[in-house]
Amino acid sequence: MQSTVNLWPLIGVAVIIVGFVLRFNPMLIVAAAAVITAIAAHFPPDKILAAIGSGFIKTRNIPLIILLPLAVIGLLERHGLRERAQTWIASIKAATAGRLLIVYLLVRELTAAVGLTGLGGHPQMVRPLIAPMAEGATETRFGKLTDSVRYKLRAFSAATDNVGLFFGEDIFVAFGAIVLMVTFLKEAGITVEPIHVAVWGIPTAICAFLIHGFRLWLLDRKLERELRGNTAAQTASNHHNSATGKPATQSATGDEA
Repeated sequence: MQSTVNLWPLIGVAVIIVGFVLRFNPMLIVAAAAVITAIAAHFPPDKILAAIGSGFIKTRNIPLIILLPLAVIGLLERHGLRERAQTWIASIKAATAGRLLIVYLLVRELTAAVGLTGLGGHPQMVRPLIAPMAEGATETRFGKLTDSVRYKLRAFSAATDNVGLFFGEDIFVAFGAIVLMVTFLKEAGITVEPIHVAVWGIPTAICAFLIHGFRLWLLDRKLERELRGNTAAQTASNHHNSATGKPATQSATGDEA
């Protein structure tokens, strides 16, 4: 006889969705969702408090692990890390934003495939290094950038990190998702070795690299069409102003706006 499944604990998912839509404090949202889920599952109050206390004790060192690297990165940025990254990439004449991000995508996938997921990331790699280098390479070719172009380059930099990590770590045999899939299949009566699951993640990772690499190639082409026309128009305007004796007007763009 099939027993009835209690679906009320899923209300915690709705609490999280509503909380993020209304832009409440994430910590309060997660805590409220946990308490509401436990109540819906008919947990007694003492068991709820015990679970929250146990979780706090197990994860109390995580803020130090997160905050200390952020402090170091902030200190490096204050002393010119972003500027040095832009200057260095500007010295490479063949560098473009798309080529740079394709190389980073390859490195990110390969390192994640061997379990080195901490070598990249948005706060420690994309913000202080990859995004400024993409902006610097584009500025070297086309001059000052508008805010929309800068935001587009930053978005592609973050997306490249996400794609490389997401599909690269699926190849790592000790990745948590692979262990979860193997365990789930085993409970369903299907015996699968973790190494086989990891190996079948390789074609997906290759396809992800080719598809996103093609998008980055198209990014270079699009920037070439947009910004090369703007550069030509600006040059013509400067020549016209020089011929008529009028001073050239400069508009604030990019980070100067």
